[in-house]
Amino acid sequence: MSDDALGGRAPERELLTGALDWYRAVAIRKVEDLSFEQATRVLTPSGLSPLGIVQHLAWVECVWFRWRFAAEDVPIFTGGSDNTVTFELRPGDVVESVVASYRDEADHARRIVAGAALDDVSTRESPMFGLVTLRWTLVHLIEETARHAGHLDIMREQLDGRTGD
Repeated sequence: MSDDALGGRAPERELLTGALDWYRAVAIRKVEDLSFEQATRVLTPSGLSPLGIVQHLAWVECVWFRWRFAAEDVPIFTGGSDNTVTFELRPGDVVESVVASYRDEADHARRIVAGAALDDVSTRESPMFGLVTLRWTLVHLIEETARHAGHLDIMREQLDGRTGD
């Protein structure tokens, strides 16, 4: 374990997993104290809501780590490049249930990552990238999660003026 709290000198695995965990926590902090009305308010012309983004992030974790990397038999939406349905909430969803689902997927992903080497290759191909290493998958999930955390930053500021991580 590095003595550098922000990971600037951390070993590669710790740096990658730490960065991903940081952005996972940011995404959760952006929605967990919102009312259901706030969390589901559509705030973009494309139809995104804060809670829908967290729902999508849970799907991303499942697809990349469980389904694609570890070849677990989990039900996923695989409708090509248009994954807009992954942002849609299901009947009965509430803020707590979507956040819990995201936390569960992140926990499952951590177990997969802990049991693999960074150079291990996915068992299923990505339509765009082919077979990818765990290292590539971690970098991709950091990028995906950070991008959506940025969306959530803007949405949260629109909802109640709150800024910061």
